[in-house]
Amino acid sequence: EVQLVESGGGLVRVGGSLRLSCAASGFTFDDYAIAWFRQAPGKEREGLLCTSTSDGSSYTADSVKGRFTMSVDKARSTVYLQMNNLKEEDTAVYYCATDFRVLRIRRPPSVSPRSACVTLTFPRADVEHWGQGTLVTVSS
Repeated sequence: EVQLVESGGGLVRVGGSLRLSCAASGFTFDDYAIAWFRQAPGKEREGLLCTSTSDGSSYTADSVKGRFTMSVDKARSTVYLQMNNLKEEDTAVYYCATDFRVLRIRRPPSVSPRSACVTLTFPRADVEHWGQGTLVTVSS
């Protein structure tokens, strides 16, 4: 059974930093596509960052470019979201998610009509596996 468990959320001041973790189980990191999302109150889900080994694709939303990064620790089966220079508008529930179906996309993004990461983070995409989320509140 695939499980994703996020942790590390909390209250942080504007301009501060926070690192979220996503502990994964039930699958290996030999071949993966995994992404971070968030959903703020009253707003639609937003795909933030993604990385995929199936086609080498990655994705970073404009809203977090230059401030957020993701990394994968295969040995710990854990994915991290490092968030710097946080703003009040970053307040949201943050989720990690994965979908094995996008691993069928093997061609590099330069020649593929839609990369694995674009597919995974597409608005309202039907993503297979989600964590329970962790709340991040940014206040001044």
